[in-house]
Amino acid sequence: QVQLVESGGGLVQTGGSLRLSCVASGRTFRNYGMGWFRQAPGKEREFVAGISWGGARTVYADSVKGRFTISRDNAKNPVYVQLNNLKPEDPADYFCAADKNFSTVVDGPNYRMAYWGKGTLVTVSS
Repeated sequence: QVQLVESGGGLVQTGGSLRLSCVASGRTFRNYGMGWFRQAPGKEREFVAGISWGGARTVYADSVKGRFTISRDNAKNPVYVQLNNLKPEDPADYFCAADKNFSTVVDGPNYRMAYWGKGTLVTVSS
């Protein structure tokens, strides 16, 4: 069974940091573009950051540029996103996703993504 499992979410104060991890099982994702998405209550799921299969390309949503950093370790299969300077608008369920087409990761539509994790919750307190 192919799975993406996120971890690292939690409660942090405004301005704080978290590091989210996404571990894959059931197959290798070395040839897949990977992305992080988030969904706040009552809002649509939105793209946060994406990384190409080799790690050479990274793309970020404007709202997180300069604060979030995506990375991957193809030898060990995880994908990470470092969340720095968290703001009141950042709380959401954060999801890891994978697709062979990096353009799909970055531009969507989300329903075309091949694999999704179940999410990890990030909460920011003021």
